[in-house]
Formats: sequence, structure tokens, C-alpha cells
Amino acid sequence: YVAAVYEHESILSPAPTALVERRSALELMGRNLDIYEQQVLAAARQGAQIIVFPEDGIHGFNFTRSSIYPYLDFIPHSYSGKWNPCREPYLFNDTEVVQRLSCMALRNRIFLVANLGTKQPCGRSDPRCPPDGRFQFNTNVALGADGALLATYRKHNLYFEDAFDTPPEPDYAVFDTPFAGKFGMFTCFDILFFEPAVNLIRQYNLKQIVYPTAWMNQLPLLSAVEFQQAFATAFRVNILAANIHHPTLGMTGSGIYTPVKSFIYHNMESYGGKLIVAEIPVVTADYKTNLEKTPGRVSETKREQSPPSFYAEMMYDNFTFVPVWGEKGELQVCANTLCCYLNYRRAVLSDELYALGVFDGLHTVHGTYYVQACALVKCGGLSFSTCGQEVTDATAVIDFQLWGNMSTPYIFPLLLTSGITLDYADHMGWKNNYYFLSKNRTSSGLLTAALYGRWYEKD
Repeated sequence: YVAAVYEHESILSPAPTALVERRSALELMGRNLDIYEQQVLAAARQGAQIIVFPEDGIHGFNFTRSSIYPYLDFIPHSYSGKWNPCREPYLFNDTEVVQRLSCMALRNRIFLVANLGTKQPCGRSDPRCPPDGRFQFNTNVALGADGALLATYRKHNLYFEDAFDTPPEPDYAVFDTPFAGKFGMFTCFDILFFEPAVNLIRQYNLKQIVYPTAWMNQLPLLSAVEFQQAFATAFRVNILAANIHHPTLGMTGSGIYTPVKSFIYHNMESYGGKLIVAEIPVVTADYKTNLEKTPGRVSETKREQSPPSFYAEMMYDNFTFVPVWGEKGELQVCANTLCCYLNYRRAVLSDELYALGVFDGLHTVHGTYYVQACALVKCGGLSFSTCGQEVTDATAVIDFQLWGNMSTPYIFPLLLTSGITLDYADHMGWKNNYYFLSKNRTSSGLLTAALYGRWYEKD
């Protein structure tokens, strides 16, 4: 099928905390919707059957609970599938945004997924009802090619979003299409948690995901395109990921991903939006890829003495590292119950320092979640203290086999190369309680090769 995602440079309110009338809120959102309209038309002309827009793309961000109120549409949560906002605009008040989105879908005969703010009145009888008498949600809508509202999803894992409420129960949002079957949807930070993302995929056996996001890149392990690809690979799903484009805030990185190929956009240099259109295969349940071949031998021979280990902060976590010296070698580094192993060979010795790091613990900055990670990274400079820094360019081409005795089945394989480009492993998967990732000659200089494990039960 042909899919489109649009990385949108949103027109932001100059004063998001100021209180404004609904009319001026609609005026600002209308300017973003004008751009959406052009992109839907452009995507439809290229044969796209579905288009996905980013989180916060229509209203922006940095609101307070009261300042976002004029920007919120009313969307009846339980009404999905029975309402066509374009054809029945009179059914509910305050639905101008969803009406426009619905008409875009209808006019261009395209499925459309977008993110907007929504409100839902509640009463004193509901113990969870906020003091101001309403719920405010960060919401995705999926609209059919006829403009009908097919599904709504209210973001569950909020990322410091004071303007919004967490829904009482996780939403499992699924909608059906004639061209690729069922799609599931969730938003941004949700991708790091079991609920609802992993549970949704497992319960509905989903193979297609739409994913609006407003992601601030954090190297070396959580760059947008790097993690989006890892998620598609780990769960063997297609992901249509639309990010916002604000390079000054570190926000870029969208793509259309299959388990074995990706079409990505990552651009920290220039401004303006970017439409990606790609034809991808419908992933079916018995999708077999080279991901399932058994990797090469694990050499269990006695290792040469590993070089001295050292500590450095990476992603706000205290990693234990060993330096990767010389043209080849075998290394081991452990923390808590996790041991990481690396066999490596470098074609040419460059004056770049690499290190193998391990972390097994609770990550507590910008969210709390349990991580088990084995990571081969390029350091920022030549001293140990630079390991874990954000690096975007590298020249060293490395053959490697990386493995660890991970305690969780949820492993996201990361493989990032110079200039924030993606590479695919030759082999990955489980063998005897070890998870492997191996690659002969990366396509360009290696930035990160990592096993990013999420141990959800220990969150």
C-alpha cells in the first residue's frame, strides 16, 4: 500500500500561556490546517491511501491547563464509527478542527490520522473529574476515506503535559482499512511503555501502526528515527511515524518503516515541513525475515583480559564502560545481572574512541522506566569522560557481534550510522538466553549499536 507521513513545522502561538478567545485559537490552528490541506492533496496525488500528521501539529505546545482550553475540540469518545464530522457538522458544538480534517479525508478519498486537543465535560459524580469540570486529552483521530470518524486515541503516557489529563483506562485504538487491514495507534512517549503500545499490538495481533509524535531527539540511544526503526524491527510491524519539525528544540525525525526497510527524514539544518510517501508491503502474521536466522557462534572461550572499566553518564544514567581499543578484540562488561559481550574488528584504525557500555537499572530523568542496555558507542572525544555524549558523525567502519544475557524479552535493536542514518543488522535474535546483534561492515561510520531492553515489570 502507499503511505504518507508529514513532518510539520507548526505555526506556534507566540504566547501559549495567554488566555485567548476560541476565535483566535481557531485562527492560529487554521493556519496549520491550511498546510495540512496542501499536504493531503499532494499525498493523494502521489497515490497515498493513508496520511499521518504529528503530535501537537495543529495547536502547538507549552500551554497551561486553562490556556489550551480555547484550542480544544469536543469529540465524543464512544461515538467512533457513527459520525461523519464533514457531513454532519451540526451534531456537536466545538468541532471545527475535526470537521476540517474530516473534509480533507473525504475530498481526497484518503485515510487521515491527526492529533488535536479534545475536551470532555464531567460531573461531580465522577471521582476523577478535575475541579474545572472537564477532562482535557491529547487525542489522535483516525478518519476514513469517506470522512467518517473511525477511532480516537487519548494519550496515556503524558510527557510533562500539564494541559492534559491521563484517561482513566488505556485506550486500545484500532481501525480497519481495505488496503492493509487493521491499524493501531498511540502517541509519542507511549512507545516506551507496555500500556497501551505493546499490549495493543499483542492483543490485536497488529502489523500496522500509525504514530503521531513530538519527539525531542536524545543521542546516542533515543533519536527519533533510531527508536522508530528499532520498534518496527522488534515487533515486526510497519510504522507510519510523523514527527514535528523544530530543529531548535531538537525535534525532527519521521519515517515509514517496515521490519527490513525504512524511508526516513531527519534534518536539523533546514526549516519547513517534509512529506514522505512510500509504497510498502502489508506485513502479514507469518512475515519471515533474515531477523530470525540463528546468528554465528558465541565464542565461550576464555577472554583476554578486558581493558579497565570506567563510569560515565549517558542518557542521564550511570553506565559502566570498557574502551574499545585496537583493530580487533573481545570484550565483556557487566552491571547487576546484565553482562554485555562484544567481538569486533575495524577495517582501518581511526583516531576515534569507542566504548562498550552496560546499564541495568531504573532510569529516572524525564520519565521513570527500567532499562537494560548494552551499547557500543562512539565517544565525543578521546577521553573516557566524553563517552555517552551526543555525537552525530563518525568514520570508523566496524564489524561486530554484540550480545547480552538480557532478562526481558523486549529488546529494541539500535543501529545508527554517521549523519543520523540507519543501518540494518545482518543477524539478530535470541540464542541460549543471549540476545544478539551482528553486522559485517556498517554502511558508514558507526555511531551506536545497542540492545535497548525494556523491563516493563520493574517500572
